[in-house]
Amino acid sequence: MDVHGRELRYFTAVAEELNFTRAAERLFVSQPALSKQIRMLEKQVGARLFHRDRRVVRLTVVGEALLPHARGMLAAWEAAESAVEEARAAEQHTLVIGMSTSPGRGLLPALRTRLVSRYPHARPVLRQVNWSDPSAGLADGTSDVAFVWLPLPDGDRYRHAVVAQEPRLVALPQEHPLAARAAADSEGAVDFTDLLDEPFLALPSEAGPLRDYWLALDARDGRAPLIGGVVGSAEETHEAVANGQGVALLATGNAPLVVRDEVIAVPVRGISPSRLAVAAGRDDERPLVVAYLAEAARLGAPASPERSCP
Repeated sequence: MDVHGRELRYFTAVAEELNFTRAAERLFVSQPALSKQIRMLEKQVGARLFHRDRRVVRLTVVGEALLPHARGMLAAWEAAESAVEEARAAEQHTLVIGMSTSPGRGLLPALRTRLVSRYPHARPVLRQVNWSDPSAGLADGTSDVAFVWLPLPDGDRYRHAVVAQEPRLVALPQEHPLAARAAADSEGAVDFTDLLDEPFLALPSEAGPLRDYWLALDARDGRAPLIGGVVGSAEETHEAVANGQGVALLATGNAPLVVRDEVIAVPVRGISPSRLAVAAGRDDERPLVVAYLAEAARLGAPASPERSCP
């Protein structure tokens, strides 16, 4: 038996009005159309639902049995429609922001304020993603926008706005010989060539070109890095540096996440600066995504002429 919601609505209206004319008016349909639907329902049920004569309409025993269930099914469907509408509205207003570590630098509150000023009902939701995913959730669609470090694997899939460009530092144990060398340097820095023989902490291999970038492969003249360990978070990086497993390159703004308890960071000459960006899918034109990326581009406008924004 394949009964449709319309037939149940028509049946319930007639059962409550006990008058086909009034029920048709209530449903905004013609009386013949209503009568036809009731006959179809009776055929599907296999029994009459109403006793009808010229003066009175009343439910049959079968009709009385069906009525509470019909009301329950209609109420359940109305609740389902309401839940779907609420979910659709929440989805429209929710923006999932992926990140591997907190971007800091005042970026999150600044962008939230700008977004909400344009879309008061916007609901930004933060999502922490392991360093093994350099797209911070964009690749599998679990993030709508993301704070990412450039370069991004499969960069053609995304558009981005650079929000911070800053020198890279190297995290060292405080007693490391290069710490003393940096202290004696007029700029308090070390040359990258001084680090070539050091074991480096690397991102997971899934990070692709981003792993290569934080190992500074472009500054090694073809010399393969010595990998002292693989790290997937700022906390793991701190522990590995503190335990002497290796050194690690950091963006200046991320140094506070690692530098503490005998771990220091010093500037490195001879390597390019890091670039932090807000990214989204290249073809994602949802209003909140477009707005967030546009505000990121405005916020980072002085940082880099290489940004790409909507």
